[in-house]
Amino acid sequence: MSVWKLITDLERKNEAGVLCTIIHSQGSTPRHAGSKMLVYADGTIFGSVGGGELEGRTIDAALESLRDGKPRRLQYNMVDPNQGDPGVCGGQVEVYVEPIIPKPTLIIVGAGHVGKEVAHLADWLDFRVVVSDDRVEFCDPELIPEADEFLPIPFEELTEKIEITPWTYLVLTTRSVDVDVPGLPMVLDSPAAYIGVIGSKRRWETTRAQLEEQGISKEKIDRVQSPMGIDIHAETPEEIAVSIMAELIRIRRGEEKSEFAI
Repeated sequence: MSVWKLITDLERKNEAGVLCTIIHSQGSTPRHAGSKMLVYADGTIFGSVGGGELEGRTIDAALESLRDGKPRRLQYNMVDPNQGDPGVCGGQVEVYVEPIIPKPTLIIVGAGHVGKEVAHLADWLDFRVVVSDDRVEFCDPELIPEADEFLPIPFEELTEKIEITPWTYLVLTTRSVDVDVPGLPMVLDSPAAYIGVIGSKRRWETTRAQLEEQGISKEKIDRVQSPMGIDIHAETPEEIAVSIMAELIRIRRGEEKSEFAI
């Protein structure tokens, strides 16, 4: 099995990993330029850049790279462990660490007018789109042809049917508090990049109060953006979808959050 085949498999499955490549070696080193190691999101590996402390440090750097999405260039002296070096071979090694970031997944809970328009725009913006609604007649490929996957289930069962990762964005364009309150506790424990709930400030205050009554911590509840979207005075479903997706793009690109308005 080649590392390139495994990278292809990662991309096909829309999963994350990190490619670590020795780009320079000098003197006595465990591995030489061109040696590669693939680090998976759970820390397991394929291949090697030399084993031992050098490899352990590279794996740690790879996982940090996966968290912030930024490549790294690592330089190691292999001379004196007492000075912090990862070995005693006598040479020098440089490793380039490159994260393989999966395509972002947008899970839309609630396939009404706004949810449908969010799915359309998200597909155009190259998100993988998953639509979920407990109303089977709304969760339909004929109604929302842009979606990649459909989950006609209650919101509270969502985490049983799909893995939520740091590259998952959750947009709740739901019809009422009665849908939000049963499902939110499960997704609040997930590593989702974004959790937003549509509706007025009063609706969110009602939802928050019910979550607090269930014993959900303030820290977890504060993860939710509600009202959601950038304030562009949107009114139509299409305009609201633009507002929501603009906010997701801002967060995806790592900029500061703005005021929320929908």
